[in-house]
Amino acid sequence: MGALTGDQVLGLLREAGALLEGHFLLSSGLHSPRYIQCARLLQHPALAERACGALAEKVRALGAVDAVVGPALGGIIVAYELARALGVRGLFAEREQGRMTLRRGFRIAPGERVLIAEDVVTTGRSSLEVAAVVDACGGNVVGVACLVDRRAQDDLALPLVSLVKMAIETHPPETCPLCRRGLPLVKPGSRDVGESPSEMEAPRWPPCPGVPRTAGRPP
Repeated sequence: MGALTGDQVLGLLREAGALLEGHFLLSSGLHSPRYIQCARLLQHPALAERACGALAEKVRALGAVDAVVGPALGGIIVAYELARALGVRGLFAEREQGRMTLRRGFRIAPGERVLIAEDVVTTGRSSLEVAAVVDACGGNVVGVACLVDRRAQDDLALPLVSLVKMAIETHPPETCPLCRRGLPLVKPGSRDVGESPSEMEAPRWPPCPGVPRTAGRPP
């Protein structure tokens, strides 16, 4: 699988309609005028394979990997495709009573070298939660791999490899200018918070047959 430049990655995200504008509540609790909906890229198996294959090539610099684990939901497909490209197991962690854990029979053996996979890293909090799960199992976290690194500071206490780094502003809720302007708040992936966002660029992929698209409203 060939390497991808940052511009090529951004091109794939635009083609898939994954770059959104609006007023978003991020999983970190911060607000942002832009959101990267990688699920729109990852819904296309060929694009998921291409992007994660290129990421896997960069990951090899971290050394041997025995398993890849991603936080649900955003890290599931990335973890699977990275694991497939690396020829190892792909797992995911999920929340149970508010705490990240391994379920569904997933196990990490003591001493296994584990890569954490995410679609987008903003603060790194989810990665650190998964790292704590790996540590509790006796595994060794080799680093974090993500499609998009949108951290404001390179302060994650783990090595991080990404396909592209994007500088996108974020705001604490108490000082958010979008809140002051009264813009509806959207929790991506949720249907019960605010209005849906507009798209930075309309996706060029054909819509599903028989399913009408609503202008400015992600499917």
